[in-house]
Amino acid sequence: MNSNTLPNLAATFAAALTQFSCASPPAPPAPAPEESVKPGINESFLAEELDVENFVERFEGESREVFAQRQHIVDAIGLQPGQAVADIGAGTGAFLDPLARAVGAEGTVYAVDIAPDFVAHLARRAVDEGHPQIEARLCKEDSVELPRDSIDAAFLCDVYHHFEFPRHTMGSLHDALRAGGQVVIVDFERIPGVSREWTLGHVRAGKDEVIGELESFGFDLVEELDIEGLEENWAARFERR
Repeated sequence: MNSNTLPNLAATFAAALTQFSCASPPAPPAPAPEESVKPGINESFLAEELDVENFVERFEGESREVFAQRQHIVDAIGLQPGQAVADIGAGTGAFLDPLARAVGAEGTVYAVDIAPDFVAHLARRAVDEGHPQIEARLCKEDSVELPRDSIDAAFLCDVYHHFEFPRHTMGSLHDALRAGGQVVIVDFERIPGVSREWTLGHVRAGKDEVIGELESFGFDLVEELDIEGLEENWAARFERR
């Protein structure tokens, strides 16, 4: 071995070590494709010219039980001042005011929707109602588009049955929730022979099926909620596993 061998070996080893340490870790595998479970259910919300005022009349009438009982529903979520909550499928913003008051000025309400016109309406409403803690956000049909570990709770009112891609959407919500984060779902009771024909045609899954799906997506059922005034809807609390 000549006098240059050891320095050359050391240089080669150092270069290899540097190359190894700087190499990027392998990218996580892409999630498996998911087919739509209810093709076309959101077409009316994605129309080029959405009649927002028409939806305000539909969503915010006292004859709609979830609107009439909105304060009882928000109370059941159990939000605390300073927390961050996401209203997924916020629509016209029927729940913005009670959610904002529940988390207070130091909290955050993410008003999330797939319809750009709804998101613009939500942003204007937050300003008009004096709630700077509300942030209107556009999401995708298969993702809530919220940062990882950004929220303490998520609220889904009459919206889960609108998820075309529930596994991907709930997966993105799972990522957005902090450890121990809560999900409160309110949705239509779908009971053949009992529920209205409109409900049976519009809502793809009943309560037991929804609970089973969420448990397979990484959420544990904590409790079913008995909320005053809800007759056509069920409500339940889940926790991020």
